[in-house]
Amino acid sequence: METERRTRLTPDERRAQLVALGVKSLADQPLESLTIDYLSARAGVSRGLLFHYFTSKKGLHREVVRTARDAMLDATEPAPELPPLERLRDTLTRIVGFVREYRGTFFSLVRGVASGDTEVREVLEEARAAQADRVITVFLELGVADSELLRLALRSWVGFAEDILVDLALDTEMPSAEIVSFLERSVTAIAASVDPQGTIARD
Repeated sequence: METERRTRLTPDERRAQLVALGVKSLADQPLESLTIDYLSARAGVSRGLLFHYFTSKKGLHREVVRTARDAMLDATEPAPELPPLERLRDTLTRIVGFVREYRGTFFSLVRGVASGDTEVREVLEEARAAQADRVITVFLELGVADSELLRLALRSWVGFAEDILVDLALDTEMPSAEIVSFLERSVTAIAASVDPQGTIARD
């Protein structure tokens, strides 16, 4: 019955199924350990089918990372109806929740920037840019003057936040609310230091 059901999948459905299985495997192993052989064994399909869909191990990694990235961005999409600081706090809360629920996926994403594949690194940098844009938007709405220094500082903060999430959300039992509070204070301090004469408007 399982074989019969598999044959009914369209090529796009089959590919999506294999990618989903690859993303799920990140809970148990790092990205670099995800191989064609491993996934074909887990999926119960031939290596040739994996090569047909992804061409190579790098191609598989790109699709898995892209899917995991999109899942993270969707799960942490800011709530536009909230005032800026409440929106920031809500987004940070959901980021910490995502990290703790999908530990392996997050770790593979943030550490995947070390991948030797340029396209994998680009996918990850796109995620960081999207998160940085969300934070930049908050502080522009709060009255911080727009500048290249502000944008550079907040993009750098995203990398800092990733390290904090790995060290605190993954490796300690610190309450999520404390991690969120620290991240909020740190990013607010950075934004304020860029525009010391300005006043960040509070909600």
